[in-house]
Amino acid sequence: MGLLKVGVPQPWDKSKDNLHYVRQAGIRQFISTLNRVKNLRGDELLWGDEVEYGIFHLDHKNKKIRLSLRADEVMKELNEKEKLHCHRVEGCNWIPEYGAWMIEATPSRPYTGYTNDLMRVERNMRLRRKRLLTILGEDEVAPTVSVFPLLGTLGNDGSVPPTQIGGPVTQSEYIGDGIINPHPRFATLSANIRQRRKDKVNIQIPLYRDVHTPEFKNYPPMNGVNDCCGVDGQRVWRYGKGDASRIMNGNDYVTVGCSKSSQDEVAVPITHKKWLVAVKSPGCRGIFYRSAPNVIVADADWPRNGDIVIGSEIPNIPGWVRLQNGYYLPIASEDGKIPFLHEVSLKSHASNTEKRNLGSATPLFYGNSMASPEVDRALLADLLDDKLSLNDDDDDDEPVVVADSATTDNDNKQGADNVRPAVHMDAMAFGMGCCCLQITFQAKDMDESRFMFDQLAVMAPIMMALTASTPVLRGKLLDTDCRWGIISESVDCRTPAERGMTTHDDDDDPNNETSQPQLAAKGQRRIYKSRYDSISTFIYQGAYIGNNSAGMENRILNTYNDIPVEIDEDSYRLLREAGVDPALSQHIAHLFIRDPLVIFDGAVEEVDDQTQTEHFESIQSTNWQTVRWKPPPPRLSPNCPHIGWRTEFRSMEIQLTDFENSAFTVFIVLLTRVIISFDLNLYIPLSRVDQNMQRAHSRDAAKRSKFFFRRHLAPLEEGDDGYGVKYNSMFARISNGHDTTSSSMVMSSHAADSDNVDENGVSHQRKKAPVAPSSNEENSYEEMTIAEIMNGKGDYFPGLIPLVLAYLEYTNCDDLTMEQMMKYMDFIPKTNGG
Repeated sequence: MGLLKVGVPQPWDKSKDNLHYVRQAGIRQFISTLNRVKNLRGDELLWGDEVEYGIFHLDHKNKKIRLSLRADEVMKELNEKEKLHCHRVEGCNWIPEYGAWMIEATPSRPYTGYTNDLMRVERNMRLRRKRLLTILGEDEVAPTVSVFPLLGTLGNDGSVPPTQIGGPVTQSEYIGDGIINPHPRFATLSANIRQRRKDKVNIQIPLYRDVHTPEFKNYPPMNGVNDCCGVDGQRVWRYGKGDASRIMNGNDYVTVGCSKSSQDEVAVPITHKKWLVAVKSPGCRGIFYRSAPNVIVADADWPRNGDIVIGSEIPNIPGWVRLQNGYYLPIASEDGKIPFLHEVSLKSHASNTEKRNLGSATPLFYGNSMASPEVDRALLADLLDDKLSLNDDDDDDEPVVVADSATTDNDNKQGADNVRPAVHMDAMAFGMGCCCLQITFQAKDMDESRFMFDQLAVMAPIMMALTASTPVLRGKLLDTDCRWGIISESVDCRTPAERGMTTHDDDDDPNNETSQPQLAAKGQRRIYKSRYDSISTFIYQGAYIGNNSAGMENRILNTYNDIPVEIDEDSYRLLREAGVDPALSQHIAHLFIRDPLVIFDGAVEEVDDQTQTEHFESIQSTNWQTVRWKPPPPRLSPNCPHIGWRTEFRSMEIQLTDFENSAFTVFIVLLTRVIISFDLNLYIPLSRVDQNMQRAHSRDAAKRSKFFFRRHLAPLEEGDDGYGVKYNSMFARISNGHDTTSSSMVMSSHAADSDNVDENGVSHQRKKAPVAPSSNEENSYEEMTIAEIMNGKGDYFPGLIPLVLAYLEYTNCDDLTMEQMMKYMDFIPKTNGG
C-alpha cells in the first residue's frame, strides 16, 4: 500500500502550505540517491510476491456475510508468532492494507535466481494461508478474492462490528469511515483526495445486461453477445474519463464504446502530434534539440530536414513543442518568419533515410539570440559535407500538411445506444478495497531494472485480462471483469481543470472558491490520467553501439512514447542539470506533476535530503502505475539488508487458489528471465498499451478480445522495418543447436553468449533496443488473441509459453522442478477459455 509512517498527518488545509517544499525536496532526495547508487552493479536476482486477503464474518443464523474489521488485530498477532518461528527456513511477513478487513502477506525471505526456488512459491503461499486461518475466529474466513461483492449494499449492518454509513472522511452514501484501516495514513489519503479534487470520487462502471435486468427495461432487445457491439465486438469502458458522461447522464448511466478489430470506436487514444522538420533557409539542414526552450543541446543527435518528430505543444509556452524524447524544438524562428516545424498527418513518415549516427555538431539555423559560442561553424560545415542538403529546386514546395481524421475525438458522435446503466460508487474503499497479486524483482543494475520496467509495462494489460476476477461489486454484476479502472477512479485526485472540465483565469485570486495556488501548477495543468493508471513513458535509455558513438549519450532511441507525458518543468530542469538522462528525467518529472497526499507533522523541513527519501517516496508511492520502478532505499545502519534496483509488476488480479496464484507468479518471473537472457524486445507504442488496458477490462476479454502485441521479439538491426529478419536472437541461436553448455541452473540475467555482451554482461543488442536507427517499426506489432500471445501465431511468433519452456531447457532445469513448471504452463493457456 506504499509508504507507512508512524506520526500525525496534517489536515489538507495545513499540508497545502508544504506541498511545494515536499515536491522540491523529493527531487533533491532522488538526485542524492541516484548519485549514491547509480553505479551499483552485479546484484543477484531476488524477488518476491504479495498476496492480499479479505477477512469476512459468516453469520449462519441470519445467513449473512459481513466484513470482519479485525485485520489490524490479526496482523499483529501473526507477526508476533512469526518471531517465534524466525529460525525456520520458510516464514511470512504480514502488512496492513487499506481496508480494516484486509491484510497483505509476503514471504519472510526473498526467492533467489535458482530454478529450484520456483518450487518455494506455492509452498510459501500455502503456508501463509494456513497461518492466517489459525488466527481467525470460528465464524471467519479469508479467501483470496478480488472484492467483497456486497460492499456498499448492507447499510449500517455491513461489518462486524457495525459501522455507520458516511462520515467526515469519505462522506459516502454507501459505506462508513469505520471500515478504513485505523492507521492514520489511510483515512488521510481518502480525505485529502476528496478535498483536492473538490468533490467526492466518482466511480461509474457499466452494468451487465442479463435477460431481465430492470435497469435495461426501456432499452431495445439484445442484439448478439454484446447487443450494440454485436458478436464481433467488445464493449469498452473508458475508466477515468467519465466526467462528461456524468454531467449529461447523472450517476446512474455511463457512456461506453465498442472494440472492433483494429480500432476502438469509443475514442481514438490521445497521442502526440507529428511534425515535419523543414527549415527553409539557405545552408540549414536541420535544427538543434533544446534541453529547455532556448537552451541548445550540442551533444545529442539532431533532427534533419525531412525527419518526422513526435511531440505536443506546450500550453503555457507558445511556439514550442516538447518531444517524446524529452527535448524541445521551436516551431519557428523568433521573429516567426522562418517556420521550422510543420504539423503533418499521423500517418506521415520521414523522407530522410540517412543513417543518424552523427552528433548535433552541424550548421543549423540560429537566430541572433540563439547563437551558441560552443559550436565551431567551420567544423560543422566539414562534418556536413556531402551528408545532407536541401534541394534548391524544391524550395517553393511546401510541406504536405494533412489534417488527420484519427485525431478527432469521437465523443460528440456518441448516440443513446452507447449510454448504459452504471453501478455508481463514491469512496476510495471501493477501489482500494480490492485485493491483488503483485511481484517485485531485484535487477542486476539500474539499466536492467529500467529495461524490465518497459517490457513489463507491455505485459501489464495482457496479464490483467488473463487473471481477471472482478465481475461483481456493490451487489451487482458488472459488464467488466477487472478491478484496475475501479481503483483508478477511486483515487482520482485531479482537480476539474486537470481533468479537462474547466479552466479558471482567476486561479490566483484567493477569493475564488476553486483557487488552490499551492497545488502543482496551481491545479490547472491538464493531466490525462489518474494517479492510479498505466505508465505514460518508457524509461529505458538505451545506448548507441556503432562506429561513431560520439555525442550520442543523451540520445533517446525510443520511438514508442507516443502519448502526451505531462511533466513538472522545474523538476525536469533540475534533474537534467544534475546529469540525469532525458528518459529518466522525464519519468521522474512526470511523477512530480502530482502533489503529496499525506504529510506528517515534524517531517517536512526536518527531513535530511542527503540521507533520507521520505519526500520522494511520498510522491513515488502514491503514483500507482501498472509497473513501478524502485531505486535502492537508504541503508540506515550497517545491519540493514542490502536492497538493489527493483521493478514491481502490479496489474495482476488475485486468484482463488494458491496453485493459480503461483502459476501466474512463476510465469512472470520466468518471462523476465526469457526477455533478458534471450535478448528479446516487447516494445509497442504506448498508445497501443493504453488501448490494451481499455480492452482488458471488457467482459471475457481473455477469451474474446484482441490485443496489440509485438509480432517479432528480436530487437531490430539497422534498416529493419519491423519484420525482425535481420537479427538472429539468442533464442534462435539456441533453437538452431548452438552450444548451451555454458548455462546453469541459475536463472542468470546474463546468459547470453560472451561475445555478444559488454564487460557488465549486458547484451549489445539490448543496448540498441528498443529501436534501430533509420528503422520504421510500424510493421512490428499486430492484433493477437491471448491464446496466440501465449501459444504462438503462424510461423513467425513462437508464443511466450514455448519461450519459457525453451528457457527452462536452456538452464538445465532439474526434473522435479520441470514437472511442476509444466503443470503451471499447461494451466495458464486454459484460463483464456474460461
